[in-house]
Amino acid sequence: MAISIQDIAKLRKMSGAGLTDCKHALEESNGDFDKAMEIIRTKGKAVAAKRSDREAAEGCVLAAHTEGFAAVVSLQCETDFVAKNEGHIKLTQDILDVAMKEKPANKEALLQLPLGDGRPVADHITDRVGTTGEKMELGSYEFVKSPYTMSYIHPGNKLAVVASFNEAIEEQMARDITMQVASMNPVAIREEEVPQNIVEEELRVAREKAHEEGKPENLLDRIAQGSLQKYFKENTLLRQAFIKDNKMDIETYLRTASKTLTVDAFRRVTLNAE
Repeated sequence: MAISIQDIAKLRKMSGAGLTDCKHALEESNGDFDKAMEIIRTKGKAVAAKRSDREAAEGCVLAAHTEGFAAVVSLQCETDFVAKNEGHIKLTQDILDVAMKEKPANKEALLQLPLGDGRPVADHITDRVGTTGEKMELGSYEFVKSPYTMSYIHPGNKLAVVASFNEAIEEQMARDITMQVASMNPVAIREEEVPQNIVEEELRVAREKAHEEGKPENLLDRIAQGSLQKYFKENTLLRQAFIKDNKMDIETYLRTASKTLTVDAFRRVTLNAE
């Protein structure tokens, strides 16, 4: 049967697939849109299997916040060209929207949540694989829970942060904190939260360096502890110099609003090389 350009355009809108793929699917299905959609989805599954060993290092990272919850997701692909595609950004936003609404406990649960047509997130990602011909995956899903939250998306959609606070906070201050996390990439909020393996490695490296420099053996531990304190100052959020005013650290900045205000949690997702 003859396939009209109107039918091809309709299927393209439904599926997001290219014009040629839509034309072939309609021809194969004799104009049956449901069958044509299944053909396109089957192609997506085949492409996904074929490209499963490829690296999906590019993509789109988005975040949002509301009272009680903030989340960040990354939908990853192979090339920056696809990452910037309107369809890719829209699917990332759709996934984030359902995450904000349903607040799933983990990435696996998010993949099973239905989008607007009732089909799960995982199926929609597979559909996009068929459309783009690239490997695609839900790379990250992170969230924080608190009555006081903030999100920040860095221009370019490659880096986003969410944070929560222990009490009410002015919006600009909360945004400043998320921008601090985005810019300075702290490993923890406080020094006591730095993983022990990192602490031990920093001490080991500092001792070895001091030893190689010929420092007295009885001073190596003291020198290593001094080096560790410098590491904490540079890599724990509350002790970092505020990027907008390096004369104060983040803890001091927060205390300009309230003596008890602090950061409860943050999550940072980036696709940038660091």
